[in-house]
Amino acid sequence: MIRFDRVSKRYPPGLDALSDLSFVVAEREMVVVSGHSGAGKSTLLKLIAAVEKSTGGAVLVGGQNLSGLARSALPFLRRRIGMVFQDQKLLFDRTVFENVLLPLSIAGFHPREAAQRVRAALDKVGLASREKALPVMLSGGEQQRLAIARAVVNRPSLLLADEPTAHLDQETAEDVARIFHEFHHVGVTVLIATYASELFPGARRLQLDHGRLLP
Repeated sequence: MIRFDRVSKRYPPGLDALSDLSFVVAEREMVVVSGHSGAGKSTLLKLIAAVEKSTGGAVLVGGQNLSGLARSALPFLRRRIGMVFQDQKLLFDRTVFENVLLPLSIAGFHPREAAQRVRAALDKVGLASREKALPVMLSGGEQQRLAIARAVVNRPSLLLADEPTAHLDQETAEDVARIFHEFHHVGVTVLIATYASELFPGARRLQLDHGRLLP
């Protein structure tokens, strides 16, 4: 599913965010990426989602080398990938339903099928009764579940999450972690960057230290 072959990422004026990373994530696997602040966790996820390109080495997703991927091919790649961002990127002037609907509208889904998918995603994360609410009316945990619903409404084969339990109380964090486990159990490949690796028992762990993968 994912292969890093001696991947590096350098930012100006010469900051090495990732150095010589090589690893494989198998299809339907759950993997936790841990490490200190600035270790390169977020950068690693951005390379997988083709939000950024590597400086050296090869990043392959589904057998496709992202280094040579044409810009026109990016939307098709990202339809297979759901991503939960650290800052959630919710649209606060739109309802819960409209936030989840947006990726399907962009992809050109028929309104009836799109509505069915949105309601199925909201039901999966426990927000079926909140579809008409604005995000500002939701708790922090509900906002995070909304971000997850939007990430999975396309039914991706790969789900990426950047610190999905940050700033949540323990009970809410455990509830959010449970949702990721449920997606993993139905065959989705899950890759999570987090400080709270203990919330994901059974997941394989990749640990970064100043951009390098620890043995």
